[in-house]
Amino acid sequence: MEEDQEALRKIITTLAVKNEEIQSFIYSLKQMLLNVEANSAKVQEDLEAEFQSLFSLLEELKEGMLMKIKQDRASRTYELQNQLAACTRALESSEELLETANQTLQATDSEDFPQAAKQIKDGVTMAPAFRLSLKAKVSDNMSHLMVDFAQERRMLQALTFLPVPSAPVIDLAESLVADNCVTLVWRMPDEDNKIDHYVLEYRRTNFDGPPRLKEDHPWMVIEGIRQMEHTLTGLKFDMKYMNFRVKACNKAVSGEFSEPVTLETPAFMFRLDASTSHQNLRVDDLSVEWDAMGGKVQDIKAREKDGKGRTASPVNSPARGTPSPKRMPSGRGGRDRFTAESYTVLGDTLIDGGEHYWEVRYEPDSKAFGVGVAYRSLGRFEQLGKTAASWCLYVNNWLQVSFTAKHGNKAKVLDAPVPDCLGVHCDFHQGLLSFYNARTKQLLHTFKAKFTQPLLPAFTVWCGSFHVTTGLQVPSSVHCLQKRGSATSSSNTSLT
Repeated sequence: MEEDQEALRKIITTLAVKNEEIQSFIYSLKQMLLNVEANSAKVQEDLEAEFQSLFSLLEELKEGMLMKIKQDRASRTYELQNQLAACTRALESSEELLETANQTLQATDSEDFPQAAKQIKDGVTMAPAFRLSLKAKVSDNMSHLMVDFAQERRMLQALTFLPVPSAPVIDLAESLVADNCVTLVWRMPDEDNKIDHYVLEYRRTNFDGPPRLKEDHPWMVIEGIRQMEHTLTGLKFDMKYMNFRVKACNKAVSGEFSEPVTLETPAFMFRLDASTSHQNLRVDDLSVEWDAMGGKVQDIKAREKDGKGRTASPVNSPARGTPSPKRMPSGRGGRDRFTAESYTVLGDTLIDGGEHYWEVRYEPDSKAFGVGVAYRSLGRFEQLGKTAASWCLYVNNWLQVSFTAKHGNKAKVLDAPVPDCLGVHCDFHQGLLSFYNARTKQLLHTFKAKFTQPLLPAFTVWCGSFHVTTGLQVPSSVHCLQKRGSATSSSNTSLT
């Protein structure tokens, strides 16, 4: 009995679910019927508007051509009438001379004959009939104003509804990722002169291969692209890859998206490790501000945050950027913060190979600011550039303005204007650390060293603030300077 009841309950549940599905499908069909009515009325209205536009264009074209014929007819009539009037006057004059000549010839008075003959001869010489062109100034042929709509007629007869555009094909060989820009190139599998524009979509991801159905970041849309290529500029590559897809649209409908592609976007991505910062530095993501009232209050707050789990700590930071940089496996403890006059904070990602680039913009009113790299072994009391474990460019606006390159407690004064935004390029294997004006890419200084340990981005500021920009690729101009050897390198021993 219980088994029969249970089986019946299952049947009831199955029927209920099926009924809901059918009801939902019925609703969908009814909605589709309504949509068919609405959409058919819209396309009919659009069709009538297109034909009316065509009729108006043809009527306008006809009026223009008729006006041209009328103007040409008026011009020719005017010229021919003027020429006809001139010929009529010449003929009348010539007939008068002819009659006079006949009368003179028949006259019997021989004494007046020579004088009359001379007058007739002079009259003939000046007669309009002998200065008149007997060729019509214009032609009566109007065939140059005829038209032949045979080709257009065939085109109109072949007119049909707009086809759905084919899906474009993205050309990976022609596409390019450089200088934090992506140039995407595509082509159409078949020629289609009805395409009005293209729509490009892209999104960031940390996964190689075909795009996944679910991603943390939505598709970003760019519409109205007229050419079969597009360049995205000013991108921040804070994830390893980007997905792209594109579709073609005519004035009526859009086609299917192309097969999506995934492009690698290698860049150096790091965060500031707040657990290393001096207590007088307030670290907010990639921004730092010197705070004279920091100290123990800030240290307590930092410890409370560390207890809850810091998303910016090296342990919890997701791996992003190029494969070479590595997040530090553990942060420096609170007691290992930089202290005393070492107002320093480190990045959280180790550099142990490859080339990397980042930029930092500091507040010009800062009394002191420095940017560079350091070994993890940099002591908590040690200042950037004053030991063998760090290299930096240092700006001092306190008492006397100076702009120097520092390493091993030696400094070299730089003969260059102090930019408000600095670019840092580190080539670990080549042992090169170069600093640039980030806006003009002018080389400011290059350290040449043999790095024996992994490096960390390092920053210092006193009575000021700065902001770091990461997720950047090494600029092409920096690569060119390095390849041409036009950069003037300075060895560590040259610092004085």
